[in-house]
Amino acid sequence: MTKYRLYIDETGNSNLKSAQNPNERFLSLTGIIISLPHVQETMHPQMEALKVRHFHSHPDDPVILHRKDIIKKKTPFDTLRNLNVEHAFNQDLLAHLRDWEYSVITVCIDKKTHLETQKTSQIDPYHYCMAVLLERFNHWLKRKGVRGDVMAESRGGKEDRRLKEEFRRLWENGTRHIEAGLFQRLLTSRELKIKPKFANITGLQLADLIAHPSRSEILQEQELLGRELSAFALRIVEILVDKYDKDGKEFI
Repeated sequence: MTKYRLYIDETGNSNLKSAQNPNERFLSLTGIIISLPHVQETMHPQMEALKVRHFHSHPDDPVILHRKDIIKKKTPFDTLRNLNVEHAFNQDLLAHLRDWEYSVITVCIDKKTHLETQKTSQIDPYHYCMAVLLERFNHWLKRKGVRGDVMAESRGGKEDRRLKEEFRRLWENGTRHIEAGLFQRLLTSRELKIKPKFANITGLQLADLIAHPSRSEILQEQELLGRELSAFALRIVEILVDKYDKDGKEFI
């Protein structure tokens, strides 16, 4: 049976003290569901070829695709200051985002509302979003008749330990909407896999590229974005229309 993995990336932060700050009010988790054979046979070699072609990536010192550094054209993405190179890279990236086989789930939380409604029990917004994300992943696995596991990017020692504990708790106890038995039947491990950014994980890099445009689209739908989406972000959003799971977007 083909195994699937949910790769998770966050946009924003889980600090409730910043909930009143308009620039830090929202946190989102984006999960990218990919079959492991597709990662190995197609996505990884094509992503590495993309990085070699445009940024001279080397196996001993691989370039890690990171949206913020790409936008700022920081080294090694300074080649994008050349408009021709930037255009060629954008076209190649968009083609891959269209052609690769994956499903997207994004959960976005309004920390301000969360803080106001959870005064007696202030659940960590990241953990809250992860529970909802895992519920959606379980629904997806059940519909497809397959099993999978979960990988997230490292957030640091203490945060990683707390996240692993929360994941294990969900696996053992379930949620209000998903019984523990279903988690245990569909998820192949009670352990959350966590990898650092420099580990060059294809699925995590894809999640990083998609997470911000996906959150922006959700906030725009809620009339909370406060600005227009950039032309390039709009092109990514157009691609995501066909990549979202049927329960692929949720604002909480």
